[in-house]
Amino acid sequence: MCECKRGPRRGRKMAATRESNTRPGKPAGKESQPLVIAKTAAEEQRLKLERLMRNPDKPVTIPERPKEWNPRAPPEFVRDVMGSSAGAGSGEFHVYRHLRRREYQRQECMDTMSEKQKMDKEYQEKLQKNNQATAEKTAKRRKKRQKLKEKKLMAQKAKLEEGKDGDGDSGSNSASSSDKVPRKEGDDDAEEPSFVMGGR
Repeated sequence: MCECKRGPRRGRKMAATRESNTRPGKPAGKESQPLVIAKTAAEEQRLKLERLMRNPDKPVTIPERPKEWNPRAPPEFVRDVMGSSAGAGSGEFHVYRHLRRREYQRQECMDTMSEKQKMDKEYQEKLQKNNQATAEKTAKRRKKRQKLKEKKLMAQKAKLEEGKDGDGDSGSNSASSSDKVPRKEGDDDAEEPSFVMGGR
């Protein structure tokens, strides 16, 4: 009798070892990849890209952005109204506890939403103020550039008129007109940046 019992058990063990050698999830011909531990972030990203490019036909699942948590809407009709009777059961405390927890979550959600809206509003106001300040600076500099251009044109016109009037006097007059308006190299095309870092 002992031999009969031992025989089938041994057979079961051998079958279990055969099954463990061949996993049903992996095909038999596929080789296991060596374990590589990434030491830097760049190396980790390279390993991920290599794993993706091993099978380019496989679709990549891009996870969706998680939805914001919103409290459950209040019920339209409350069926289990809590009474103020002295003989309230022991289960009423747990009902009250859950209601209180939900109310605290709702208030916390409302506070975070109002804080977020306040921060968004402040950010938009700051952006608008910065845009207005940069627009004023650029307008001021544009006006200054236009004045300089007009002065140069006037000086050139005066120089040309003096050159036409008298040849002998034009040398001294042109020198005096050039002293009035100092000329810088690249003044026509050079433009100062409209936004200066550092808040000057």
